[in-house]
Amino acid sequence: MSIEWNASADRPDCGHLRLRAALNRRLRAFFERRGVLEVETPILAAAGTTDPNIESFVTRFEGPVAAAPGPRWLRTSPEFALKRLLAAGVGDCFELGRVFRNGEAGRSHNPEFTLLEWYRVGWDHRRLAHEVRDLVQDALALAGCTAEYAEFSYRQWFLDGLGIDPFEAGTDVLRAPLAGFRIAPDGLGRDDWLDLLVTHRLQPGLPSGRITCIHDYPPTQAALARIRDGDPPVAERFEIFLGSQELANGYHELCDPAEQRARFEADNRRRAERGQAQVPIDERLLAVLARMPDCAGVALGVDRLLMALAGTDDLREVLAIPFAVA
Repeated sequence: MSIEWNASADRPDCGHLRLRAALNRRLRAFFERRGVLEVETPILAAAGTTDPNIESFVTRFEGPVAAAPGPRWLRTSPEFALKRLLAAGVGDCFELGRVFRNGEAGRSHNPEFTLLEWYRVGWDHRRLAHEVRDLVQDALALAGCTAEYAEFSYRQWFLDGLGIDPFEAGTDVLRAPLAGFRIAPDGLGRDDWLDLLVTHRLQPGLPSGRITCIHDYPPTQAALARIRDGDPPVAERFEIFLGSQELANGYHELCDPAEQRARFEADNRRRAERGQAQVPIDERLLAVLARMPDCAGVALGVDRLLMALAGTDDLREVLAIPFAVA
């Protein structure tokens, strides 16, 4: 199927519009069969993500001051709002909608894209990873494709692929396999080097036609995940790759507001060190986090899944109107 923007005619090829519509129907049917409720949450919020690796778009509400704070952040994910619904007792739920990230555009990124995010009450991250596998395999059937599945711990992935223990190795050891790449080292911390090893050395080696789950990350990369005691402790987080393309990121969700506040504050300190803008912490989320049930959640990039169905490695080819011509 040819799926590309027809610049001369100023219109998209209808084939990929139909494919996206079919995928959306299939995703909704998947959750309908499993009794997971579809919800919609705000795109504009009074707080944004503090993650130093993600930049938000900011706009301003010009109405009555008493109605709401002026600055509004376009969501990078519906995560915080969905967790507030979970704390209110909604139960298993999902949202399929648009999200926004500033500074990301090209073959693998678009400043606005479609995200599928869902939460399962009483599940941990390993069980949810298996449901992601099932959903991806179900979606691939749209294109008559199948994929095998494999899973590895983050630690085993590094040991097998690079002979490095990511929990123990020093920065000099982490930098060595990246010597052939043009990387400016100034300001990079240990987790930055780990991320570079993933994107430059490990991820490109993942086999095509396979769904790969990597689970149990270093505690310093927990984000909103629980940390499980052990030797070493691990963050109960997973990522799903389809071929070499990162597709989904999920957690056994943290329900401790004090710990989550500390992580948000650490993020903002890191942003300050990098010269990035500070982001308001979501106080409404923290106020209800202790009431959120034990659950696991995951966010999946629908456009990247669509790329696999369309047989392309360029995200722009599966968009109705790419960012450059929007």
